Order: sequence, then C-alpha cells, then structure tokens
Amino acid sequence: MKPKVVVTHDLKFPVLDELKEHAEVVELKKEYPLQGEELVKSVAEADGVICLLTDKFTKEVIEKLSNVKIISTVSAGYDHIDIEEATKKGIYVFNAADPLTISVAEFAFALMLSVARRVVEGDKLIREGNWKSGWSLTFMLGRELRGKTLGIVGLGKIGKEIAKRARCFGMNVIYYSRTRKLEFEEEYNLKFKDLSSVLSEADFLVLSVALTPETKKMISKREISLMKKDAFLINISRGAVVDEEALIEALKNKVISGAALDVFQNEPLSKSSELVKLENVVLTPHIASATFEARRGMAEQAVKNMLYALRGTINEECLVNKEVKKVRTLSKMI
Repeated sequence: MKPKVVVTHDLKFPVLDELKEHAEVVELKKEYPLQGEELVKSVAEADGVICLLTDKFTKEVIEKLSNVKIISTVSAGYDHIDIEEATKKGIYVFNAADPLTISVAEFAFALMLSVARRVVEGDKLIREGNWKSGWSLTFMLGRELRGKTLGIVGLGKIGKEIAKRARCFGMNVIYYSRTRKLEFEEEYNLKFKDLSSVLSEADFLVLSVALTPETKKMISKREISLMKKDAFLINISRGAVVDEEALIEALKNKVISGAALDVFQNEPLSKSSELVKLENVVLTPHIASATFEARRGMAEQAVKNMLYALRGTINEECLVNKEVKKVRTLSKMI
C-alpha cells in the first residue's frame, strides 16, 4: 500500500510526477490558507503533507494529527508550524530555503535602491500628474549606496549573498549573527559587531533572520532609537521581527530616514495601516522570493524533501527540527 501525501495547494509547476509514482498524492488545490479543524480534517489520514507558509500548523492542529509523519513546507520560513509540538509528536519538518536565496538577496538591493533613490515617490509623482518643474539641481535628491555602511542582522545563506553583492556597490559591511562566520569575514572583508553597534553604525540595516521566540520584536523602540537619523531599515525576514507600532512612530517622527518592508505583522497589510500613509516607506507584498526560478525551485525542493523522507532518508540541510530524530526514527515507506 502506497503512503498518502496531501498537497494543500496547487504548486503551479509540474513537480509532482515522481512523487505520484511512489505515493498516493491528493492535491487539495485550495485557494485560501488552511487552518483549524479544516486543516486537521484535510490532512488527518496523510503520512506526509506538502504545505505553504499560509497553512497554520498550530499546537492545537498538530496535537490532533495522529498519522502525519512528515511536513514539507514550500518556504524558507517555518513559523507557521509549531516546531516544538511537531517534534514532540515525532513529525519531521522540512523547509525549502536554498532555491530562494539569490532572489531574496537581490530583492534586498531592490528595496534599498527604491527607498534611498525615492523610486516609488518618483513613479507616484508622474502618475498623479505632479511632475511640474522638469530637471532641477536639487529635485528629489536621494542617497547613493557607495561608501555607505550596510549592517546585516542574520548572516545565514541570504545574509551572506547580500554581503557578497554589497561589494559591487562599494559598501562597507558589518554584521551581527548568533554565530560568528570567521572564514566568510576574512574572504569578504566583513566585520562582526554586537547588535547595538550594528544598529548605531549602519546606514542601511537589513534584517535577515528567521522568526523565533528570540527574534520576535527584536527591533523595537529602543533598537530603532540607536539607529542613525539618516539610516534606512530594510526588512526581508518576517514582519514580527520588527515592532511595527514602534517603527511607524519612528518614521512619523523622522527618528530614521525611511524603511522598505516586504513583510508585515499581519498579512495582507490592511489599507488602513498607518504604514500606507507614510511617504518615507516602501511597501511590497511579500514578494522577495517571487521569481520563476525561486518559486519553481522551492516547489521542487519541497517535493524532493518528501521523497527522501518517504525513503527513510533525511535531507539534513532542510530538516528544521533535528531533535525529532531522538523522538522517532524515520521509517522507509516506499
């Protein structure tokens, strides 16, 4: 009897053929996020689940999953899954981070350039018919990246790719991370500093950390107050890493020069949000990894992770909860 794998949404790319040879694949093709009892009922009989980051595997949901052994998410982030509860239940959780690394790193610079060079403001000015004066020596002045200090918080795979690209712009790079990366520092001329120093010295502060209890609201009023008045905050990690109310107040009061945000505490961002009313912030709808190359790669990786796991093989690089191996041995199912 073949193991059963539930795919919660249409993956949009033809990546399921090999999986279908070895497993009974049920494609729900939901057009909305799954949560609560609907999610429980949808995946209760599955051995494995391939999901999106919008599907909420809360503690209450996972507690009710008696058959699920594998969750493979088509995302780098995994804060939509209660990892502690999944580990207790012996459920192996895999993510698909590698394929999106380049796309997100490139997008960090798209955001930096957009906010520093006032690209969105200029576009809006033209579309609303308010470009009246033509070329002027001091019209819509912005700032160059060259010679500026880039502060990276979180030097994982994405943070490293951002650091590499910063050299092409002639930026000085400092960083804070849980673990120091000495070899990478030497190769790419980075400087490791404590968080307070990175905050106070950066002209551009890029957040590239996973959302964990330790990183939730790690950038709040106190941290923002340490930043330069002409600095820009760039968030490509998770919305909850930043205290949104504190950031809004800082932007209103010009505590910092501006921000560029691809992620928010609540998504989709409401049009009534104070952020929407501010001129010194660039807002994008969680699209840092939205390239054909990245999204197809993420879908492929999530399926590969499932295939490996069904064969009793662990893709260690993508296994989120490594402690689960002490709770349950992954048995071969195909």
